[in-house]
Amino acid sequence: MDAIVKNILANSTELGDGQKPSREEAEAAVETLLKWVGENPGREGLLDTPKRVVNAYLELFAGYEQNPAEELSRTFEQVSGYSGPVTIKDIPFFSHCEHHMVPIIGKAHVSYLPDGKVVGLSKIARVVDIFAKRLQTQESMTEQIAQSITEALQPKGVAVMVEAEHMCMAMRGIRKHGSITLTSSYTGEYRSDKEEQLKFMAAIGKS
Repeated sequence: MDAIVKNILANSTELGDGQKPSREEAEAAVETLLKWVGENPGREGLLDTPKRVVNAYLELFAGYEQNPAEELSRTFEQVSGYSGPVTIKDIPFFSHCEHHMVPIIGKAHVSYLPDGKVVGLSKIARVVDIFAKRLQTQESMTEQIAQSITEALQPKGVAVMVEAEHMCMAMRGIRKHGSITLTSSYTGEYRSDKEEQLKFMAAIGKS
């Protein structure tokens, strides 16, 4: 299983076989799509749309330029003897489905059992954002968050639950608005100890 997860992490940052296209090529691609759907890129309301879309993509997919290991690299060992779970729940995120490139809207719940060191709380939220700001499947994103925290902090255990609505189900295809998908990943004591899992579920209100 660890080999599978590491492969997911490695593949998530690969650009592909060729070089990254230029901004001009990206804007031209947007213009082509506008024409393909039947629009006129020359009309007033769409004149700057290719530039706006590229700017938006730079923000929406910024995760490809960020490294979760760097965010988790600064840790603190002075925790006054605290050894209980550190749980951050209801971390909101916006991602995009890698199959249809439409939004995934949800929240993540993350918990870890420290083994001598902790990380700033905001760093956990940043890790969620880094993986969310890439083309994703919810299953892969859940594993990526859990594995990155495990590798960086070497805690006694990590628990991650992600719940999200997929616009590829709400806007197209089966069109089931409001349907929520739940995924979870457990490592270490969270995987081996069912009591710790139950505590995690209770902490995030899922008991």
